[in-house]
Amino acid sequence: MKLISWNVNGIRACVTKGFKESFKDLDADIFCIQETKCQEGQISLKFDGYTSYWNSAEKKGYSGTAIFTKIKPEKVTYGIGKEEHDKEGRVITLEFENFYLVNVYTPNSKRGLERLDYRMIWEDEMRNYLLELDKTKPVIMCGDLNVAHNEIDLKNPKTNHHNAGFTDEERNKMTELLKSGFTDSFRYLYPNQENIYSWWSYMFHARENNAGWRIDYFITSKNIEEKIKEAKIHTEIFGSDHCPVELEINL
Repeated sequence: MKLISWNVNGIRACVTKGFKESFKDLDADIFCIQETKCQEGQISLKFDGYTSYWNSAEKKGYSGTAIFTKIKPEKVTYGIGKEEHDKEGRVITLEFENFYLVNVYTPNSKRGLERLDYRMIWEDEMRNYLLELDKTKPVIMCGDLNVAHNEIDLKNPKTNHHNAGFTDEERNKMTELLKSGFTDSFRYLYPNQENIYSWWSYMFHARENNAGWRIDYFITSKNIEEKIKEAKIHTEIFGSDHCPVELEINL
């Protein structure tokens, strides 16, 4: 089974930059996107053989997630049952016969860390949500998690220490999540792989210079990590300031 996750940074813009072609070329069984930045009815995006599920933020042009799937889910859940989080359209959960898929767009702590306190609440409640699901069946979570976990996961760790996405607080929450029974699929297969990232600033020729961050993930329940076959970061695909990430897993 092949899964793709991509922060498209505005699906309407991304469609004008080759999204449909990339979607078809990647040929995933399940394709998750984050930061759709659109409301229902603002775009008609259909692919043969796929059913889509959308979760939009109340605020127009902000946040939002969507999933396209060839495999019909048994159940679809929007949000995590917490109103302060759910109004931003950040989570969609599909329940399948033998696993849950959770598509997530984690809140950014923002410049000046103005949203760091909220982010800490989000992290704890998201982890509790995943642990609750994991009691029933294994979980695959994917998305833009807005954190580079370790120094290997960004080009310039020293100058970015204490910046949003690389604070000790955010990194510790990722450590806590993994220690609670989850696996970072890319680092599971490639623990020492350097200089591969999934996001680059639009400024300072960052992508051209590969001055990036790895902040897009596939996280799996630890008890299915041995079923992970491949984890890729598609740095060759453009259309957003993020690139797609991939998980191949035998479930």
